[in-house]
Amino acid sequence: MTPNNAPDHRANTALWQGGWYRFAARLDSPNFGPRPPQALIDLVVLHSISLPPGQYGGSEVQQLFTNQLDWQAHPYFQRIEGLTVSSHFYIRRDGELWQFVSCDDRAWHAGVSSYRGRSNCNDDSIGIELEGLEGDCFEPAQYATLCALCASLMQRYPIAHIAGHEHIASGRKYDPGAGFDWPQLQKNLGLSPQYLPAEVR
Repeated sequence: MTPNNAPDHRANTALWQGGWYRFAARLDSPNFGPRPPQALIDLVVLHSISLPPGQYGGSEVQQLFTNQLDWQAHPYFQRIEGLTVSSHFYIRRDGELWQFVSCDDRAWHAGVSSYRGRSNCNDDSIGIELEGLEGDCFEPAQYATLCALCASLMQRYPIAHIAGHEHIASGRKYDPGAGFDWPQLQKNLGLSPQYLPAEVR
């Protein structure tokens, strides 16, 4: 970071192009829109996802975020039929990183939400999905990728908060859940406690 705590865009120019991260596999989602004028991109929101729930390794998440999921392929999919959502990033169990929406744009990951005195968290947040089941543990490779990604995001954007979906949509969402190791994330990134939700400090 620069001395005034503003992002140093020069340091990360080689890693980013138009909000796309160099080390992520790019797969464009149609589910995005412009951010509001003067939006301050200062929040990272962590999620967990698996399709069908608890099953890993398939391409269903990528299909969901690109509106290609076959709703008839599994009984669970019929419960979410017609859902149009996206996330900026998706980290698989082996640490593989995908990106669906430019970080300069607004992805559709948060839904009805509020955090640090602001509503509509999609407007000024970056969404990261971790392949996993809500409440279960995540893999070391996922933490490694997540920490590297967050470090780059914090150089590129004025990130001041990292929260779970459960913290911005309390009572409605519960991911990533109790299995996520917040102290490890804080330690690996060298974050002061105020970056994290009060519930996990």
